[in-house]
Amino acid sequence: MKAFIDLGLASPLVDALARQGYETPTPIQAQAIPSAIKGHDVLGTAQTGTGKTAAFTLPILQQLMPLVDIPGKRPVRVLILTPTRELALQIDESIESYGSNTKLNHTVIFGGVGQKSQTDALRRGVDIITATPGRLLDLMSQGFIDLRKIEHFVLDEADRMLDMGFIHDVKKVIAKIPTKRQTLFFSATMPKEVVKLSDSLLNNPIRVSVDPVSTTAENVQQKVFKVDQKSKRFLLRSILNNENFDIPSVLVFTRTKHGADKVVKDLVKNGVTAQAIHGNKSQNARQNALKNFKKRDTRVLVATDIAARGIDIDELTHVINYEIPNIPETYVHRIGRTGRAGNSGIAWSFVDREETKYLKDIQKLIKKEIEVEQNHEFLPGTALPNTEESNSPRTDDRRPQNQHQKRSVKKQRPIESRNPRHERFKSPSESQNPEGKRKKENDTSYWGSDSSGSGGAFTKSKGNDDAKQHPQKKKKNTGFWSGKKR
Repeated sequence: MKAFIDLGLASPLVDALARQGYETPTPIQAQAIPSAIKGHDVLGTAQTGTGKTAAFTLPILQQLMPLVDIPGKRPVRVLILTPTRELALQIDESIESYGSNTKLNHTVIFGGVGQKSQTDALRRGVDIITATPGRLLDLMSQGFIDLRKIEHFVLDEADRMLDMGFIHDVKKVIAKIPTKRQTLFFSATMPKEVVKLSDSLLNNPIRVSVDPVSTTAENVQQKVFKVDQKSKRFLLRSILNNENFDIPSVLVFTRTKHGADKVVKDLVKNGVTAQAIHGNKSQNARQNALKNFKKRDTRVLVATDIAARGIDIDELTHVINYEIPNIPETYVHRIGRTGRAGNSGIAWSFVDREETKYLKDIQKLIKKEIEVEQNHEFLPGTALPNTEESNSPRTDDRRPQNQHQKRSVKKQRPIESRNPRHERFKSPSESQNPEGKRKKENDTSYWGSDSSGSGGAFTKSKGNDDAKQHPQKKKKNTGFWSGKKR
């Protein structure tokens, strides 16, 4: 394997890498850096955690180094466009580290915070801007940013950019930069829409590809825990309290923002330090949560998929899918948060009966059957601790019948007093649901129905509604959920 100096990088960059503990380039870096240094366009497909940030920042820094001798304020030469605030910050931190021996100026632009510190940096002059599309267009419209001198354009996480609906913003930005430029285009996946976009941006690109998204890191141990949805929080606590697992810190994924907050609330209530990171949190709150997690002041970081994209935490040993994603590729991105830079990692997934179909899709994508943990204390059907059950903010889908009737009778009293006969001829379903909003009141799912989070909305199947209407109806245990080995 080559060393960084063998890729043609200048000594100031190699020395900065050595101080960070980087000695040997990753495969994506070894493929992309030599071509990028020469000014070629690059189309890179690489799994998260493979070191692609350095693959595009190092060549750009090298090409900009001669500019430091130009006196006065310099125009913006580099634009790096990325979908999330966290990823933008991560890239800017990398530029700071890799370019510590240069005198290049850089800044990061994103929304969710005041713009003054960003506009102050722009007034002083910067060579490199890392930005999210929304705030970038805003500052462009205010006249703070001029992209007419751009020489290097990077589009990172292009697939996620399109997933988040930024395609029109991206096209607006591209229309403002020179057509004569170097473009470095990176994406974890290459669906048709991404291919079409890359074709419109790149000029005879050098194609590099390492570990397609259907490949999970070999050094990540994967395991599935079959568990009822209502028991997941008990299982999570049990795992965290088990000294045999030795979990100093863990990144936990949920599908929704509401779900992330619920998990944090339950953990904190039971003495576990935890914080959530998702789109509804302010930027300061998100940065504070991430900083505390990196410092190990917070043991559990609960995140949604979009918020977690770009999170790079040294030596993160564990990732837990509290709810597995309904998009198979997202699973690969999630577990790619651990087992980075050659380290080993552990990825565990809690799978409820309703999520079995998602698990099958994941296993089909990665072409691997994930091991199932056959022995844990909250296997499907296990009764919950009585004390926890009575004090829990979540109630069982099978609400005790007398409690349900009590609420129904209370609601019916005004009707009975006006017309006793009317109630007699109502169907059972009508008498229990006198108002259109009754259905919502009776939905006692701990996680609610919030679908505003990232990673796709969780839509309850008809089977779950049927279980609520017929609480005594038992489902036949077959296949994966029966506990039998396939």
